[in-house]
Amino acid sequence: MTLRFGTDGVRGHADELTDQLVTALGRAAARVLAPDLRRAPTDRFVIGRDPRLSGPRIEAALVAGLAAEGVAAELIGVAPTPAVAWTAAARGVPAAMISASHNSFHDNGIKFFAQGGRKLSDQIEERLERTLDQLVDEPVPAGHALAPESGRGDLERYELAVLASLEGRTLEGVQVVVDCANGAASEVGPSVLERAGAAVHVLSASPDGRNINEGCGSTHPDALASAVATFGADVGLAFDGDADRVLAVDETGAVVDGDHLIALCARDLRDRGRLRDDTVVVTVMTNLGFRLAMAGEGIDVVETQVGDRYVLEALEAGGYSLGGEQSGHVIFRDLATTGDGVLTGLLVLDVLARDGRPFSVMTAEAMTSVPQVLKNVTVARRDPTVLAAIGEDIAAVERELGERGRVLVRASGTEPLVRVMVEALDADQAEAAADRLVRAVEQALRA
Repeated sequence: MTLRFGTDGVRGHADELTDQLVTALGRAAARVLAPDLRRAPTDRFVIGRDPRLSGPRIEAALVAGLAAEGVAAELIGVAPTPAVAWTAAARGVPAAMISASHNSFHDNGIKFFAQGGRKLSDQIEERLERTLDQLVDEPVPAGHALAPESGRGDLERYELAVLASLEGRTLEGVQVVVDCANGAASEVGPSVLERAGAAVHVLSASPDGRNINEGCGSTHPDALASAVATFGADVGLAFDGDADRVLAVDETGAVVDGDHLIALCARDLRDRGRLRDDTVVVTVMTNLGFRLAMAGEGIDVVETQVGDRYVLEALEAGGYSLGGEQSGHVIFRDLATTGDGVLTGLLVLDVLARDGRPFSVMTAEAMTSVPQVLKNVTVARRDPTVLAAIGEDIAAVERELGERGRVLVRASGTEPLVRVMVEALDADQAEAAADRLVRAVEQALRA
């Protein structure tokens, strides 16, 4: 068995990430991503992780693989993914984050950053896979006595960099509840918001290795909504397990997704002359209502496939300043090289503090969502022929919806699922169309 990259690195059940595979992956990463660091221990390969039980074991195996190729590691320990990316960018070195993001503690994964803190291109990932295939069954050479160093001081430098984005402003007067998902931002998230001057109430910030994302965080916002009401807070923020994304809850308890957060920030940046070329980058999953709202504001929209690395590629290709995903990955290209939940949460609260109106009013003004139905069909394995087999069904639904709706059917890049999305101005029409396409997928799988 070997590893294959999905939308965001390699991911699966933690038991599948055996020491043999991870060590071979570390060796491959040393050869492909860090040729300049081999036997040059003054520059180190940065590694961070979320607090899953399997994290330390996978970290040790990855370090062993790097050392076998003469590459030394610096261990940040438990840290948000964007803190790892920021450190890689600040030092000009490659990095790895050990995390399964929003998945349960049973899973884990590894995502890599190239020198400069950028996610890997498809071509580099293919090189990594080919190199891994060559190394996975080879004996591991003796290491080079390159003991890893601690890099906990990098977290403080990351916090200061995030706080600098306020340009001297504070969040005085803002009351926020933050749900840390018992994950990587359990310390950093509340710390940044408190240092910025907000009154912070903290939920799910006591990780024990097993409770990451368990009934909390961005995938389970109910407790956050209740806490916002209990404390009479202005807003709630919910991170996922590795804190590269964030969702919000307004003062009424309504969930505010990434589309609304991007729309809010796009308008604010545009009004302050900081939305380069008056353009924002989003993915095919972004709600039709976002596109309609941006058109009304005179803001152009560039669309990419799903994955924040594709958003970043489009941002850099066009020189744009803002992009992201409905899931809450938001990239402020002038400030970060990847989605950053802590940075996004801070900047959203900054908009709130400067505006002064209720958060619900601000987000409703930014955009109105068109009814969107999302359904998942579980598959035994990824089969690209399924999508081709239902092409006529998709075309028929698109003809029925016309310009007043949208269809997207795609294979998940991280899970064994086919995702069906339908948008229409009428919610019942969207639901019926999605059910029709789900049946088509299921029939194709049985064929």
